[in-house]
Amino acid sequence: MRSSAIVFEKPGILAVRRLALRAPEASDVVVESCFSGVSSGTEKLLYDGTMPAFPGMRYPLVPGYETVGTVVEAGPDSGRSVGDQVFVPGANCYEDAAGLFGASAARLVVPGARTVKTQFEHAEEAALLALAATAHHAVCRSAHPATLVIGHGVLGRLIARIVMATGHSAPTVWETRLARRDGATGYVVETPEAAGDQRHDAIIDASGDPSVVDKAIARLNRRGELVLAGFYGERLDFAFPAAFMKEASIAISAEFTPADVQAVLALVDSGRLSLGGLITHHSDPSNAASAYRTAFKDPDCLKMIIDWRNAA
Repeated sequence: MRSSAIVFEKPGILAVRRLALRAPEASDVVVESCFSGVSSGTEKLLYDGTMPAFPGMRYPLVPGYETVGTVVEAGPDSGRSVGDQVFVPGANCYEDAAGLFGASAARLVVPGARTVKTQFEHAEEAALLALAATAHHAVCRSAHPATLVIGHGVLGRLIARIVMATGHSAPTVWETRLARRDGATGYVVETPEAAGDQRHDAIIDASGDPSVVDKAIARLNRRGELVLAGFYGERLDFAFPAAFMKEASIAISAEFTPADVQAVLALVDSGRLSLGGLITHHSDPSNAASAYRTAFKDPDCLKMIIDWRNAA
């Protein structure tokens, strides 16, 4: 079995080529991909070659952890059925490329237990499930409801929506880029300079900007908490005296858990959380190189979706 896949051949070099897939086992499903999202955070670091090394990382690699598709083969021990719509947070099914994170391909072989069964009316919105679960994880990481979110990209928007969907007051969102200041739903987006001298018990950074730590600490109440929800390719540091005087806490929000995924699905099913209005760009796999450049560099691009439905 072979599949078209997006491949980072080496840093800065992207290709779309056919890869051999390993044979499915009894616990596996074969998924025909419909849509996959492009991550402007971790995937950009992989593409640039600036991702810190960790076990299993090598080139060539298939990126992607935001794919939704349809089960076309289901092993007897997979727990899935042919025809199921599933979200795939990654795959490692390639004979001649690393699966890191491995879901940006037309066809995937993956353990059924790794997939999440979904029933989205607009299937492409299911590709946002990883980001929404990441946002939920960040919101729950703090002991206090966040009243300030830094960054109005797709992660920041989801964090703000989830704060409200879980019954808390609307946070303020900081955004420095004019192109990102629209699209708020029930909350205010403003520049840091326009925010006055407001203080917060909990702040979540979704910008991924290493320089934001000092600015955020300055806006904390005493014993306030800063949650770092971005991925920071550069070394983080901060001025100790300001943090010391406030006894500030700095928390890191890492990978989402299955519980976060189920919590997001429950919020969506109940109507308290919408994943609409976040996908701004679409591309065929044949135009992947251009699509990835847009996702990484264009501030008007909140979320790029690769449409696999006509790929083989």
